[in-house]
Amino acid sequence: MRRWLLPEYIDDVLPAEAARIERLRRRLLDLFAAHGYALVMPPLLEYLESLLTGTGRDLDLRTFKLVDQLSGRMLGIRADITPQVARIDAHLLNRTGVTRLCYCGTVLHTLPAGVDGTREPLQLGAELFGHAGVESDLEVQRLMLKALRAARVTGVHLDIGHVGVFRALVRAARLDGERESEVFRAVQAKDAAGIARLTRGLPRGLQRAFSALPELSGDRRVLATARRALPALPAIHRALATLATLARGLADLDAEPGFDLGELRGYRYHSGVVFAAYARGASVAAAIALGGRYDEVGKAFGRARPATGFTIDLRALAAAAPVSRVKGAILAPYAPRDQELQSRIVRLRASGNVVIEELPGHRAQRAELGCDRRLVRTGRTWKLAKT
Repeated sequence: MRRWLLPEYIDDVLPAEAARIERLRRRLLDLFAAHGYALVMPPLLEYLESLLTGTGRDLDLRTFKLVDQLSGRMLGIRADITPQVARIDAHLLNRTGVTRLCYCGTVLHTLPAGVDGTREPLQLGAELFGHAGVESDLEVQRLMLKALRAARVTGVHLDIGHVGVFRALVRAARLDGERESEVFRAVQAKDAAGIARLTRGLPRGLQRAFSALPELSGDRRVLATARRALPALPAIHRALATLATLARGLADLDAEPGFDLGELRGYRYHSGVVFAAYARGASVAAAIALGGRYDEVGKAFGRARPATGFTIDLRALAAAAPVSRVKGAILAPYAPRDQELQSRIVRLRASGNVVIEELPGHRAQRAELGCDRRLVRTGRTWKLAKT
């Protein structure tokens, strides 16, 4: 076995891709900062019970676990930064008003999300705590779309759902935990026969409502269809009103908003609106950004703080974004005692150029440096010339 081989679905990021990712990281964190989102940097490791508090079984299965040699307690390598940021809001900042936080860091998954995925995503995100209204849902969705625009991703489709609709039907039908899980899986799979079988015996109106959920997807007109197809429960009315407000609030952005009331992603974790952004023509069909409302996580941490936010895998975003032409480096001769040359190099670097001083003995490998210009002496001055 070759010792330098990496584990499956774990990859090195080579210079060109790393440069694209880093440019996006800086650009998007600056965008978040301009909107009032303060940067935090949670640790890679935490005690397992803290890392998984309020997140449900899905995250537990994705989390690598190990024993701490100092305490003997179980540790987890984070699979998602969002719960860590919720912990910071709940127990370290202790603010009572609205808190806006952002972050960027590596997470580790036990299994990849798909055959083209990685087990080591680079997760960037923004979270808003302390506001329960639709206005904060709208703020984070608009910020996410602005981030995708800043990355020059085009043809974005935004898919929006609301887990409150399904939860309202479950409460009205008084489903127990096991049956709720079975119906949930059938709705997610759009299994019409399974839904009909599992809801047999319920009032006819609820049977029809559960069966309608997988079909209630489309543009904003589907919200009117949902009002006619679903029971007039207060929770459903509120959920549809929230979705209608989002449709109006996103109308000015260059995205295609769609609604899917059968989308229950993160059902055990999210508490309201859920959303995902897809890029037309991207190399993978998976969402390039995901988000939603997760008020229950704050309660699990001992402070019932409403919360909403989104995450982006920067590696996937860099793959979906167009590759922009990057200016090549400037080659300078090795002359550390030439003050005029060294001054020119300092000025060029200060103005944003990459200047590489050619070390002795490597003239034959110049092409590997990626330089498209070089400094040449003309009289007493040093000038730029094409290579």
